[in-house]
Amino acid sequence: MNRDQFWEVVESARARAQDVDGMAAALVETLRGWPLAELVAFHEVQEELLQRDAYRWDLWAAAYVVNGGASEDGFDYFLGWLMAQGRARWEATLADPDSLADVVDVDGGDLDGEEMLCVAQAAAEDEEAFWAALPDKGEHLPAGPAGEHFDFQDQERMRRLLPRLTAAFHRQIDRSAGDDTE
Repeated sequence: MNRDQFWEVVESARARAQDVDGMAAALVETLRGWPLAELVAFHEVQEELLQRDAYRWDLWAAAYVVNGGASEDGFDYFLGWLMAQGRARWEATLADPDSLADVVDVDGGDLDGEEMLCVAQAAAEDEEAFWAALPDKGEHLPAGPAGEHFDFQDQERMRRLLPRLTAAFHRQIDRSAGDDTE
């Protein structure tokens, strides 16, 4: 499976979903019954997108701003939400994390798509067999997020990096002054 095929599957599920949870359920429904090798291939493309493309400090900063804080798990769940928005939003946000200001509702609550992160294994007939079929890529994963690490509580730096998001969500930044960034 390549990225274009992955996004075709995601977009077809998106067309049947009303929200992020519905999106994850629609994806599981789509994937259910696929051969194990195809589920593994889907999961591998998803992990590549999450770990190699999106695991970046600037995106983590955006998650921190819009969610009023973001632990490592919280950042992962944000990326699940972002993936559920479809390829166009995914690519636009990776190109410019501040572009989320165009689509995110300040009063919309946390952007959390945890269920999106486990759709392939949820669709597998035998989850244990699914995990056993995954190639061991642990040694090839990035050691940490790409880019320069900085303190998310540095409001001036956050405003320079994400001017539109911080303007829209300035109250959340002020309230989250004690949250962890890692």
